[in-house]
Amino acid sequence: MVKLNDNFFNLKESYLFSTTARKIREYAAANPDKPVIRMGIGDVTIPLAEPVADALAAAGKGMATREGFHGYGDEQGEGFLQEAIRAYYRAETGVELKKNEIFVSDGAKSDVANFTDLFSNDNVIVIPDPVYPVYMDSNMMLGRKITLIDGNEENGFLPMPYEGLKGDIVYLCSPNNPTGAVYDREQLKTWVDFALENGMLIMFDAAYEAFVSDKSLPRSIFEIEGAKKCAVEFCSLSKTAGFTGTRCGYTVVPEDIVIDSRSLNKMWLRRQTTKFNGTSYIVQKGAEAVFTPEGMARCKENVAYYKENARIMAKTLNDLGIWFTGGVNSPYIWLKCGMDSWEFFDMLLNEIQVAGTPGSGFGKCGEGYFRLTAFNTHENTREAMARLTRLLANK
Repeated sequence: MVKLNDNFFNLKESYLFSTTARKIREYAAANPDKPVIRMGIGDVTIPLAEPVADALAAAGKGMATREGFHGYGDEQGEGFLQEAIRAYYRAETGVELKKNEIFVSDGAKSDVANFTDLFSNDNVIVIPDPVYPVYMDSNMMLGRKITLIDGNEENGFLPMPYEGLKGDIVYLCSPNNPTGAVYDREQLKTWVDFALENGMLIMFDAAYEAFVSDKSLPRSIFEIEGAKKCAVEFCSLSKTAGFTGTRCGYTVVPEDIVIDSRSLNKMWLRRQTTKFNGTSYIVQKGAEAVFTPEGMARCKENVAYYKENARIMAKTLNDLGIWFTGGVNSPYIWLKCGMDSWEFFDMLLNEIQVAGTPGSGFGKCGEGYFRLTAFNTHENTREAMARLTRLLANK
């Protein structure tokens, strides 16, 4: 008789963003004359840069020719894209990577979840709270023991290791989703040193690194001495280049990480060659164009556009005297709403037709907070902030 994985029933019945999407759909259906400004889900709104779209089109058209046709590719990625990513790291962070340390995929979310395949279920997982749901859910599906470390106003939603903290794998995200907070070099050095001293592996999510404009802040954990011996880095072109619908990301697994005399790099390669068929050649050609001078210039313009939206939101909250973090080196604003976060969600949706994300959906430490995203137009962002100002002025 078939037996199910009972760990699935420990998950919340519905994924956070599915729940918010359903609520918005229901409201929109009942109120067709009141369009909703969506500032909840972190989906981009600016079209792909022209050099990227041109590369995608050329690769697609080439597939209809003998010379341009490509079949199965390497599961870990095409060499031309791996080399482009190497050059990007070198130029933007000063970090030198080896080609075989870069694994191309369909996005950071998939890799973060799939990387759990490499580890025993006896591992203790350390996860900051509030947290991007995939870190928690992918380990709960395996029945692993999870230790939560609290993020709060006192630590700027950047929890640090402490004496007595026990664990084998820790998840860090910087710039953080959902809070927008960013670890500085000293803080990441503390985490790296702690991991090395305690035989811990850091799973570092750098999906929003392109939003870091402060040169004093690290964009890659590999900027920190010793990190190549204890950290894996997950990156994505979803926000860097608007690939949320195109799907492309990459994971860096240093050769220097050896656990029980075994190479984590070789284990991930073996896993990918068995369970992953590789990222589309056409998509990889588009991704390669991201890293050209023309493509990168256009992508940075798009990131700057979203950062202006974040600035508009931050100014409004400052004017209203509302505590928040994020919004400077991140596309996310994490604000203190002063009430149940789902009630705040319903209030904004029903009274001013603005949709965000309740903080409690990211963990117990998210209760009383609310996430807004910068992925909209300037016009919609200004209008949403004007509505928020009118609403809260009357409360």
